[in-house]
Amino acid sequence: MKSWMLGFMACVVFSFSGVSLAKECKPSKWGTEDELGSANLVTPQRTMEAVGLIKQGKSVPLGIVIGSNTPAFPPRSLNLQVVQPGQQGGQKVTDFGYPANYNDDLLQTWVGIGSQIDGLGHFGEHGLYYNCLEEEEISVITGLTKLGVHNIPPLVGRAVIIDMAKHFKKDFLAAGEHFGQNDIKDAAKAQDVEIREGDIVLFHTGWTENMLESEPTVWASGQPGINVDGSRYLASLNVMAVGSDTWGLEAVPAAPGDGTFYAHVVLLKENGIYILETMNSGPILRDGVNEFMFVLGQARIRGTVQMIVNPVALY
Repeated sequence: MKSWMLGFMACVVFSFSGVSLAKECKPSKWGTEDELGSANLVTPQRTMEAVGLIKQGKSVPLGIVIGSNTPAFPPRSLNLQVVQPGQQGGQKVTDFGYPANYNDDLLQTWVGIGSQIDGLGHFGEHGLYYNCLEEEEISVITGLTKLGVHNIPPLVGRAVIIDMAKHFKKDFLAAGEHFGQNDIKDAAKAQDVEIREGDIVLFHTGWTENMLESEPTVWASGQPGINVDGSRYLASLNVMAVGSDTWGLEAVPAAPGDGTFYAHVVLLKENGIYILETMNSGPILRDGVNEFMFVLGQARIRGTVQMIVNPVALY
């Protein structure tokens, strides 16, 4: 087992104080048949308002470059092979009417690696997922029968970045450092960020920029992040998505009283709010921008739980 995997497992500490222990579920506010959750907040009006945030004509990728050496939540991995079909031994392809040569890709990968979106079928509790869907109803080996990421429409809207490293007066937060409602409110106020209904809210902790390349084992073994209190606060604001520049959003080890990754349950299962992980927010902040138009159109592979993504920030 890779050392970063062992380190991660050593850092995951489960604590169930304040976490639901009963099997319960409330139907979605968008109806008992809904599978889109907060994607229902994408509207022509919000899209046009987001267009108005484009002042410089810049487009910046929020996704990071990943490869076979990129650490990920165990046992996830990625393997890429570039092949030249029918061209072994220097042969050329003559079917095209000329001596052609070309490369193709073979990719064997988990799609929850690097920059990714978590769909509503990713995380549940007591066998239940978003909108009270039972695990045996949706979870088959050939792909989700409901809540698949392929169903998510393009996520387009206003996005904001809240710089939590700046808030705590640090270059980057350490693994296990967490923030909740009061910290989010204070940081947003100090940075003149207003969180509105339908927003994509991203947190910058500095973790990936400072640790992924220099200390990949440490990077994958823990992380700073939001706590359950913070996730409930954002859900109360009816946002579209919550993301961070970390690989898993919440603090690892978890905040005292929180179950590990329980904010996933709050956002995905309880509220239908999407999660965005390993968002490259640093370059945008250094450009003096914390509000922009967000555009995401993920690969539409039927039945996936997550997907590697590269959202675009336009400002």
